[in-house]
Amino acid sequence: MSAKAEHYDVIRKPVITEKATMASEANAVVFEVAIDANKPQIKEAIESLFGVKVKAVNTTITKGKTKRFRGILGRRKNVKKAYVTLEEGNTIDVTTGL
Repeated sequence: MSAKAEHYDVIRKPVITEKATMASEANAVVFEVAIDANKPQIKEAIESLFGVKVKAVNTTITKGKTKRFRGILGRRKNVKKAYVTLEEGNTIDVTTGL
């Protein structure tokens, strides 16, 4: 498997929420990443896929909620998000897609 394919396995999709938009004003971009991805992997994937310099990577894991569907208990999956701070002068436009 090529290195580029591995990077796409690490980075799932960009997160576009009100909080993520506020983070973009501080030169940060939010991505949903693989639950087993670590910070160096995320940094390498972002730098190679988008051609930008990454300053810092902060991660958070949101535990999946228990929800009820037609009387049957189900569980949403756990989600890992990465807040990627970019170096000055680097930008990623997540609204256009990959």
